[in-house]
Amino acid sequence: MEKTVNNKAWFLVLPVLVVVAFSAVIPLMTVVNYAMNDTFGNNQFFWVGLEWFEEMVTSSRLHDALGRQILFTAIILSIQVPLGIFVALNMPKKGFWASVVLVLMALPLLIPFNVVGTIWQIFGRVDIGLLGHTLAALGFDYNYTNDPLDAWITVIVMDVWHWTSLVALLAYAGLQSIPQAYYQAAKIDQASRWAVFRYIELPKMKGVLLIAVLLRFMDSFMIYTEPFVVTGGGPGNSTTFLSIDLVKMAVGQFDLGPAAAFSLMYFLVILLVSWVFYTVMTSLDRAEAQQGESH
Repeated sequence: MEKTVNNKAWFLVLPVLVVVAFSAVIPLMTVVNYAMNDTFGNNQFFWVGLEWFEEMVTSSRLHDALGRQILFTAIILSIQVPLGIFVALNMPKKGFWASVVLVLMALPLLIPFNVVGTIWQIFGRVDIGLLGHTLAALGFDYNYTNDPLDAWITVIVMDVWHWTSLVALLAYAGLQSIPQAYYQAAKIDQASRWAVFRYIELPKMKGVLLIAVLLRFMDSFMIYTEPFVVTGGGPGNSTTFLSIDLVKMAVGQFDLGPAAAFSLMYFLVILLVSWVFYTVMTSLDRAEAQQGESH
């Protein structure tokens, strides 16, 4: 039988293609245009080739911001993933309290980013904030506006409070998918709590944990609103991450060419690291599955 091809079906996809073109492709091409040209206004552009990219690659400013960004992301992942798993393991599995805990865990995720930053900005202030005033009363010299270490601690604790729920909820979903027969078999074999976690719960959570780590990596590597509202990138440049530095360059200094090159490199780094991380993790998962089948 000959297969019937109806080209009219492309008209159903056309609106999506138009939306994607206006929301992604056209802005991206505009950024590429600025990254390859210099301008002095009045829509007059002068071709400079890869000059802006070379300037950004050799820029100590970019290297410092990248170092701070990598450190922040590493700290966030090392805290939120184990903490999210721990919280998920101790959440009620069913009943009234399970519903209550799920709602409470989802609440931080519903708060807009700028509101989160504003909450912690006020919360940490020494003069009117509950946290800052309490620490000062206890004798701690805490001031996130003057001390870089205090600023880092504040931003990290804020992000942990805001996003650990996401990891916990994803891990909880993975735990809920485990059949009770697995736990019954482990109880018959008198398996320890660690053995149950190591051989039953953790393997079943690997898929959702991979998603959680990928989401948290991308979000933490692109974080902007919360630290900008709390510290403005300070004190000094201590909390000036890549996104904050990019906005300062593009909006504050109006260096559109270097900022465009910076943004493209920023995008490619996130895309490349996410792809490498996903490929490695899925390869390891596939290798473990094949090893299990061989046994």
